[in-house]
Amino acid sequence: MKTAIHTQIMHGVNLTCVSAYQFKTGCLSMTLLTRLDKKTVALNAVLPSVLRRGTARLPDTLSIQAELDGLYGARIEPVVRRKGEVQCVGFLASFLDDAFVPGRQSVFSRTARLMGEMLLSPVTSGGRLRGDYVAVERENLMDAIRAEINDKRIYSINRLVDIMCRGERYGVSRNGTLADAGKISVATLTKQYRQLLAGSRLEVFYCGSAEPAEVERTVREALSALPRAAELEGCSTDVLFTPKGSRVRKPVEEMDVTQANLAMGFRMGQAARKAGPAALMILNAVYGGSATSKLFLNVRERLSLCYYASSYIDRHKGVMVVSSGIDPEKCGEAGAEILAQLEAVKNGDVEPWEFDSARHTVVSALSSAMDSMGRIEDMYLDRTVSGMTYLPEDLAAMALDVTLEDVVKAAGDIKLDTVYLLTKGAAEDGT
Repeated sequence: MKTAIHTQIMHGVNLTCVSAYQFKTGCLSMTLLTRLDKKTVALNAVLPSVLRRGTARLPDTLSIQAELDGLYGARIEPVVRRKGEVQCVGFLASFLDDAFVPGRQSVFSRTARLMGEMLLSPVTSGGRLRGDYVAVERENLMDAIRAEINDKRIYSINRLVDIMCRGERYGVSRNGTLADAGKISVATLTKQYRQLLAGSRLEVFYCGSAEPAEVERTVREALSALPRAAELEGCSTDVLFTPKGSRVRKPVEEMDVTQANLAMGFRMGQAARKAGPAALMILNAVYGGSATSKLFLNVRERLSLCYYASSYIDRHKGVMVVSSGIDPEKCGEAGAEILAQLEAVKNGDVEPWEFDSARHTVVSALSSAMDSMGRIEDMYLDRTVSGMTYLPEDLAAMALDVTLEDVVKAAGDIKLDTVYLLTKGAAEDGT
């Protein structure tokens, strides 16, 4: 894989072009970046699904599907992601690479054109987005939010983040709330669509065999009608390095559940800015992000204090979350052991095989990611949003150079902020 070429092709439009020849499929994404905001999060979350339903030229899903079938089964999917406090809204396409297309036709250019139409020329009625399409996708969004509520592990993490980061944009859910989604109307969504399109930065990613000059020309043509405001919205993530208060918050919520869910939120401290991404990845693998992590081997396997226990780090925000499913009677003991295992990492109490296994897990995951165009695209978007300069394929090499001392140093400033418990039965609310 060649080094990526980054180009600003229009005002507020950046193109990342990765030349790759080992894949039979190509990848193209167009992603608008905007601030995560409670007022607009649900509108943005439903928007790409509404736009995907029809364009001025192809006004319904049957017409669009027929067009995609004519492109050797190409796929264009709506995608909504959160990177720190940035909401990423757009489309992701996969298609047969032109190197494998019979004759001289270009599937890439036709796919780019169709994606541009979805973004810039949706089917309308009376100058607004179609009401029936908005109504259907609003209900689909509400169903997706309900599914998150019904999944108690996801629900517990969302509630933890909401409480821990209340007053911060990070506390806003990627899809918004049921109340937010229920308020979506044709008028509000059309207004937000126009504002988002004109005022947000647009990141375009391509991976395939086409020459960069051809990719740039094709994308320029597809986006030629893109409206651009004189000043575009800035979006970044504010990092709070330490907990907001001196006392750890311990909210408890009761619900009709048989298995309690314990979610613990930590602030990463200066490691959020100073520790390299590879060191944070290995730290997470050592602590709770792998099958040989301390949380899995000790809290779950050796002590049988939980049904599952794992951790993840959002390095955009400088937050670490531990999620575990536990017996309600063991919540205190399980929480104490989760903290004890973190202290072990801080103290360097990590066996050589534990560290080597964690590093191997990270390197293997990064290496295998280079075999998936979807993972490559997401990693480049992650890199763009974070402002880091490393290339995805560099991370594996960086991970090989990480030492236990690097991991201990990164863990040293981590502080517990909030402990959220979802359980059944009477419990005192410590919010």
